[in-house]
Amino acid sequence: MEFPTALPSGAELLALERQSRAGGSGVGLAELVGCWRLEQLWSKAEAKPLGATAALLRQLQASLTIAVVDESPAAERGPLFSVQNSVQLGPIQLRFRGHGSLRGKRPLLEFWFEELELRLGPRSIWRQAIQRQPQPRRRPFFALIASQPNWLAARGRGGGLALWLRSAS
Repeated sequence: MEFPTALPSGAELLALERQSRAGGSGVGLAELVGCWRLEQLWSKAEAKPLGATAALLRQLQASLTIAVVDESPAAERGPLFSVQNSVQLGPIQLRFRGHGSLRGKRPLLEFWFEELELRLGPRSIWRQAIQRQPQPRRRPFFALIASQPNWLAARGRGGGLALWLRSAS
């Protein structure tokens, strides 16, 4: 199956997901690094988008930022990433920051958050370490389905399917 160069539909993403489950997605380090803005969401095994939820998260500028911390493969894990999830309303931004790694042939981007931060414009106004970490098998993850230079598709641990667009920032 060829990857769509335009933004894929829900049905196309489900087909790409079946393909990635069978043979892996081929999404790797180079494709992940950057800032991604949430574009669309689908529920479990549905080709119909969750329009209202996705619209709200777009208005809140939901983003995922991934950067390489260490490229040397560790034991059974892949390269270590820094991972940041954030939402923003006007000048107020809520950030979750932590780390992640790639695992398996599909692969899974497994991550964990170590800090929660509230920002007002460029200033940090509150920061809290996240002390309690889930066991490795209970960590959140994204099963990476497919990517193109301008988009990334993944299914989260909770079952939702997300389409992210690469952001210039």
